[in-house]
Amino acid sequence: MTDASTPRAGCGCGPVDMHTHVVPADFPAYLGSRKGVPWPSMVPAAAPCHRHVVISGEVYRTVSHQCWDPAVRQADMDAMGVGVQVLSPMPELLSYWLAPEDGSAMCRFLNESVARLVQSDPARFVGLGAVPLQSVDAAVAELEHAVRVLGMAGVEIGSNIDGVPIGHPRFAPFFEAAAALDAAVFVHALRPAGMDRLVGPPQLEQVLAFPGEVGLAAASMITGGTLARCPTLRIAFSHGGGSLPVLLPRLQHGFLTVPQLRDQMQGRSPLEAARGLWFDDLVYDAPAIANLLRVYGDTQVMIGTDYPFAIMDREPLARLDALGLDAAAIERLRSGNALRWLGQRAAVTAPTGTRPGEPAPS
Repeated sequence: MTDASTPRAGCGCGPVDMHTHVVPADFPAYLGSRKGVPWPSMVPAAAPCHRHVVISGEVYRTVSHQCWDPAVRQADMDAMGVGVQVLSPMPELLSYWLAPEDGSAMCRFLNESVARLVQSDPARFVGLGAVPLQSVDAAVAELEHAVRVLGMAGVEIGSNIDGVPIGHPRFAPFFEAAAALDAAVFVHALRPAGMDRLVGPPQLEQVLAFPGEVGLAAASMITGGTLARCPTLRIAFSHGGGSLPVLLPRLQHGFLTVPQLRDQMQGRSPLEAARGLWFDDLVYDAPAIANLLRVYGDTQVMIGTDYPFAIMDREPLARLDALGLDAAAIERLRSGNALRWLGQRAAVTAPTGTRPGEPAPS
């Protein structure tokens, strides 16, 4: 098992993929006293090296050994030209719908599983843990264990906590603790809003509902005042921040015309707040990535592929090369921004005149 002395951000050699997921090869039996708990288990699948994740008696997803075998991941990383992967649990495993003590048990198991993967090659893997945010006190305790004992760089959280947006004031103590611990936070879409409006196969959840969900989550952190209260928080959003780029002009107009909103945000404009966040570039299109750079600045965008799931971007480096940026900007996008977000600021610094979390001067 790793401990707090373990390097938290790999060796910084080569591009950093900050958005990859882990599913353990097995889960422990449920040892609690409740009935009908949606505790996951694994059963063999027909395809070699594949297993079904079973929750409440139904197959949630079929996954391969890419999810738990470090050698397989390393070979795939080499093929993609990726130097470091940031590992986080499959979001459904965050399990906010469990009772707090059951959620704590699940998160501890996930965190120890991720820590073992990191220990297998700490130069190439960085760990993000899970916390049971259905209980803020329990989440803070598990965050401290993940960072101080397991040596993780931070944690992954869902875009909502069993239907409550992350920008709700009840979660402020957790984000304050993350800032105090210098822990990175990664926000991933989870059980998104708007599913009843989709027409088509179930996979449209990832294709169409995730962007709206992530955009609303990021907006809630701005409009709820959390970012104003936690100015040093290093928080990143998946899928390019989803719909946030097109929401920001409307939020900016509201900031200028709605005094109550301006007061709640403590006078910090939405655009200023958004340009202090981090985002992956998982938008599958070079011009769309260029728009992320226009909105957020090239110090805040990082490679993220969603490895190893079907929606993953298989050509992350080629998309960056297609942008026609200078070498310094490309290096920031390939690794420097991710290392700053993870807390390894000494490895790759921001452009002169900026602080971590601030855009480069125009």
